[in-house]
Amino acid sequence: MSTGTETGTETGTETGTGTGNGLDTTRTVVHVVRHGEVHNPDGVLYGRRPGYHLSDLGREMADRVAEHLADRDITHVVASPLERAQETAAPVAKSHGLPLGTDERLIEAGNVFEGKTFGVGDGALRRPGNWRHLTNPFRPSWGEPYIEQVVRMSGALDSARDAARGHEAVLVSHQLPIWIVRSFVERRKLWHDPRRRQCTLASLTTFTYAGDRLVSVGYSEPARDLVPPHLLAGAKPVKGQSKAFGA
Repeated sequence: MSTGTETGTETGTETGTGTGNGLDTTRTVVHVVRHGEVHNPDGVLYGRRPGYHLSDLGREMADRVAEHLADRDITHVVASPLERAQETAAPVAKSHGLPLGTDERLIEAGNVFEGKTFGVGDGALRRPGNWRHLTNPFRPSWGEPYIEQVVRMSGALDSARDAARGHEAVLVSHQLPIWIVRSFVERRKLWHDPRRRQCTLASLTTFTYAGDRLVSVGYSEPARDLVPPHLLAGAKPVKGQSKAFGA
């Protein structure tokens, strides 16, 4: 396995995962986009809750993604059923004259802390009654098992690859499921420090296939200049602002 970096916001990894008969070398690309910024003034972990829409900045991020993909051979656009994902995908579908599909397998990871806050120095983790949910970071004990996320996201990727074979597809999902399936195909441990995920708002994690075989994984951030600094990978936590557990 080899890695390379073109710029500060684009990376790529060659991989040999997946199955295939070795005869079909048709190139298919599946871009998995994380949604843009959400209007969330109370700083709660919204998880799968309905009613959380993109902020004005988030809509700008969605437009930036659409501009970034405008000249690509996109033939298939699908999103998580949650509003923020649908609203991020809509400009891409519109710019290519495509219907916007929905795939439940792209939904955010389930989490027992939905509706709670996770700011530094306050929030749910300071309450002893919640500590029982933090006993196993390897599964994890606070939400949907990582392996279940791998299974459903892999299925969504396979479906998109088949639907766009010979072309490109766009899926819009959420930080944790995207990072988990990427970690799986790149043979990393699934348990991790949430602050270190390389999956910022409106980023693209790009899976390239030869036939059914995954041959590379790339990453780019077309809206990096729009992302608040405290939400970038590796940023130091800010009091009252949460970035843990995905979004």
